[in-house]
Parts: sequence; structure tokens; C-alpha cells
Amino acid sequence: MTIATTKTTTTTEQIKSAITPRVRSAIATYKDKVDYLEIRVEQSESTGLSFRGKHLDSVDRSFSLEGGIRACHNGGWSFVTFNGLKELNERIEEAISQAKLVGQEETQLATVEPIEDYVPEKIKRDPRSVSLQDKRKLLEAYNQILLDYDPRIQTTMASIGDRFATKIFANSTGSCIVQERLDVNGRFAAIAKDEAGIVRQGFESVHSRNDFDALVGIEDRVRGAAERAVRQLEAKSVKGGQYTVVLDPYLAGVFIHEAFGHLSEADFVYENPKMQELLTLGKPMGIEQLNVVDDATLENLPGSMKYDDEGVPGQRKYLIKNGVLTQRLHSLETAGKMQEIPTGNARAIRASYPPIVRMTNTAIEPGNTPLEQMFEGVEEGVYAVRMLGGQTNGEMFTFAAAEGYMIRDGKIAEPVSDVTLSGNVFQTLQDIDAISSDTLYTNGGCGKGGQMPLPVSVGGPHIRIRNVVVGGK
Repeated sequence: MTIATTKTTTTTEQIKSAITPRVRSAIATYKDKVDYLEIRVEQSESTGLSFRGKHLDSVDRSFSLEGGIRACHNGGWSFVTFNGLKELNERIEEAISQAKLVGQEETQLATVEPIEDYVPEKIKRDPRSVSLQDKRKLLEAYNQILLDYDPRIQTTMASIGDRFATKIFANSTGSCIVQERLDVNGRFAAIAKDEAGIVRQGFESVHSRNDFDALVGIEDRVRGAAERAVRQLEAKSVKGGQYTVVLDPYLAGVFIHEAFGHLSEADFVYENPKMQELLTLGKPMGIEQLNVVDDATLENLPGSMKYDDEGVPGQRKYLIKNGVLTQRLHSLETAGKMQEIPTGNARAIRASYPPIVRMTNTAIEPGNTPLEQMFEGVEEGVYAVRMLGGQTNGEMFTFAAAEGYMIRDGKIAEPVSDVTLSGNVFQTLQDIDAISSDTLYTNGGCGKGGQMPLPVSVGGPHIRIRNVVVGGK
């Protein structure tokens, strides 16, 4: 077991008064030496506890201050980190020198109006007011639920954590923004094994942006992870083939995030001529009922924010509207180079990482088909539930469902295991023929460019897709 503790609490007002004037002064001193300059400072306080099997695995509490400086000159970018304000001017000079060393072309950045703002987090129950002992008791009780569910549960992984951060941003175009952010997380996993040596897993996760009580009273959700693991022990491997597949909202959300959302990130499109051709705005992508959004304005979701890490307001964007490709996700640089509008999608996991183009809350909007009709007319198909793992390679994808069920004569039938779905995302979008009227968002952690996990959420309704290649064991 590892234990690390450092206890310090500083109010946002103290941080603002101590740090913001120094950041403003530094920007004013150096802004004329490069085409663009920004400083980000983040002070945070976090706790985390985890169980592995019967044993408490770790207890951590930490307090940190970190920062990053980006400079751009003649199209050349540099990024320099720091962890103390005493070295701020020295680090800025280093960033400027490096940007001038690599810059060899015109700087192309989209322009946005300068913003001055303070964005507090509206906290209900603050996790910082809950003792480590009480957090341990809560987690231990949930872990015991997993262990006690069935003798075939071999081990568990259970954790809860919280992080409160004050983020200060200032740039050479006149913006100065202070934002608070709270993330509360719970993750629960059960691993089951039968006499034949077959191993199955079940997962559940919980997230809140404003309330520790999101982790209280979730016994049924935690138990669900063990239920899913054990239930899959009874399932037989699906027979590989081509099926009509219905995805549940969890898997539909992950599909649209992983297989399509990453292709909508403009840094990928700008650097890939083939994708520029495949992702021409105005191109038909699917049925008229298909609408895909990336929405940073939703309340209490992991990807929600008032401003991104370049000081651009978070927005609701339609990537696909009425079946037609309408927009993509941008940073200031990609918007400038592609002569499009910034979308507020420059994000970083910490101030010590540079902002890159990332999704926020990405989802398929609900359609108009009642859920009970999604299975009608399917003589033999597969109902794929939740996400176990997967990978994408450009426009190709492969996903493994956590659970699966056969669809027979329009009804959900026996459970099946080893359900993998693969195909070409553009063809798969064209093959969506029904979108249900229900919807659900779930939290996730996205990885890109060495930055993981970035808080995001994915969502959608049930969707029905024709001619999906399903692989079994």
C-alpha cells in the first residue's frame, strides 16, 4: 500500500490575488516580443483511495501548483513548464527564444474577442470537507459489495477520487480568465472466473462536477459491475458473421466518440489530405435523423466548461446535422489555418501540458423511433451492450462489447460473449437505419497526444446498424 499526504487548502480569492497580478504583468512585459503568448497556472488539491481485492491499495492526498507557457512566432510554437512563480520570467524568455528558433512561416491564428471573467464552481457537498476516514469507509463498503456478490468473483478494483483546481489563463490578446473546476470520480470493477477458467469483467463508473454525494447511495450501481461480470460467465461465444446490430447508449456514445469524434478534430484533418477529402463539409454522412453534437455547455458533465484552455468560450457544435457533415472541432491555430471559426476545443489535462484539439461531451442526439421498435423485424441480430475495449486506425474501428445478446424474431434472446464489432466508420454511419428516442450520457477519460485521461462524456440513444461484421471467439 502506498500513502502520500500533503495537506494545504488555499481559497480561490487568495490564489487570484497572489498569482493573477504577476501573470498579467509578465504578459504585459513580453507580449510584443512574439506573435502570441499565453500563460496558464493551475493550483489543485486532490485525494484518491483504492482497493484491490480485500486490501486497501493506496491513499493519496496532494497539493500542487504547475504552469505552462506557450509562445508562437512566425508559425513556430514552443511550450515551457514551471512549478513556481519565481522562475516565471526566466521561463517566458526561454519560451520566446525557442519559438523564434523554430518559426519559419506566417503565424495563422483565428481571432477572438478578449475576455475577462471569473467562473466559480457551484459546489453542493465539497469533498474537501469529507475526511479520508469517511471516504475509506464508503469505498470499503462498496468494495465489499463486489466481493460478496458471488463466489466466482476472484478480485476487485475499486477507487474514489476528487480534485479541485483553480485555473488562471492570460494571453497577449488581452484575455484573463480564472476558472474553478471540481471532479469527483468513482470507479468499480469486478473480475469473475468459472471452473473452466473463463474470466469475465464488469465495470461501473460515477462522476460529478459539483457534489461528493454523487458517490453516496450507489450500492445498486456498484453491484451492477459484479452482476455483469458473473452474467457473462453463463454466455456462450457469439458465432462470427454479419448481423444487424443494436448498440445500447453506452456503446453508441463510445462509437461516435472514438470512431467519428477523433476524425472531427481539426488538427488530424489539417495534417491528413485523405481525411480532408473524406471529411468535406456538406458531405452526406447518414440518414436525415442522424445528428451528432459536441457540447461543452451541458451542466455537470466531465467535458463541460465555460472556456477552453485558450480562453475560447465552450460551445454546442453540430458535427453532423440532419445527416450532413456541418462542422469540425478547432483550436485557434487549426481554425486560423483552415479559415474556420474557433469552437472552444483546445484542452489540456493540466497546465503543464499544451492545449490540443479535443472533444468535450460528444453524443448522437435522440431520434424518433420508440425503443421497443428498435428490435422489430430483426430475425437474427446482436444487441451489444457497454464497452470493454477497442481501437481505431483512421476510418477503421474494432470495438469489444462488455455484454451481448442475440436478437431473435424481434426479441432479445440468450446472452452471448466475445462480441467484437469492426468496420469502416463512414460506411457504418451510412448503415444506421434507426435511432431511438431515449438517451443517456456517461463519463469517460480520453487519451490523445500523451495526455490521458482527459475528462469527457459520451452519449446517445440506442442505434440500429445493418451489416455489421461481428467476430466471436
